[in-house]
Amino acid sequence: MSFAAIIFDFDGVIADSEVRANMSLSESLTAIGMPATYDECLRDYYGHNWQETQRRIEARFGRPLPADFRETHRTRARARFMEGFEAVPGAAEFLGRLGPLPRAIASSSRAEYIGWALGLFGLDHHFGGHVYSADGWDRGKPHPDIYLAAATGLGVDPARCLAVEDSPTGAQAALAAGMTVVGFCGAGHIVDRAAHGGLLREVGVHHVALSFDEIDFLPVV
Repeated sequence: MSFAAIIFDFDGVIADSEVRANMSLSESLTAIGMPATYDECLRDYYGHNWQETQRRIEARFGRPLPADFRETHRTRARARFMEGFEAVPGAAEFLGRLGPLPRAIASSSRAEYIGWALGLFGLDHHFGGHVYSADGWDRGKPHPDIYLAAATGLGVDPARCLAVEDSPTGAQAALAAGMTVVGFCGAGHIVDRAAHGGLLREVGVHHVALSFDEIDFLPVV
């Protein structure tokens, strides 16, 4: 089929950020007496917005996070990102091949962070005002709301959108929105790409791509 738009998740699809994000979350939680490993953070919080992540952390430890935790953690994470933060390999080239095809970002992360990272990568011109964030929403991924908001913002029927997602949580959101979904396995946090592709297939993605070069079924690419 031909697609009227393409909608990207951000972390793990455009930004190669999940290793640094989950390492810093592990460090921030451990520093306040809520010990968590990198692998646990990636397993339990990956793909969710901050509101759901906080709910999950507090349920696990049975007590609330400190009021200043998010800001303290954000400072730690930004410092770790600045040690060497890059776009996912092939993302810039793929975006450059899209021609006039409408595109958007539908992410669980803060809009300010997404804008900062796109500027850092030199990719902000690809999206204009079409950056949609579920941060602050009670219903983040796996609910379809953020993908439906992105499709509405682009003025495109969700059924004619291709979504690119790396997390099972995000893939479920795009599927629930009625989109064709590519399960993407090209970022640094995915060590066993075959196994991760299997997880994405289990939630129902239509295609699995190990790199941007494998997203070859767009008529405009």
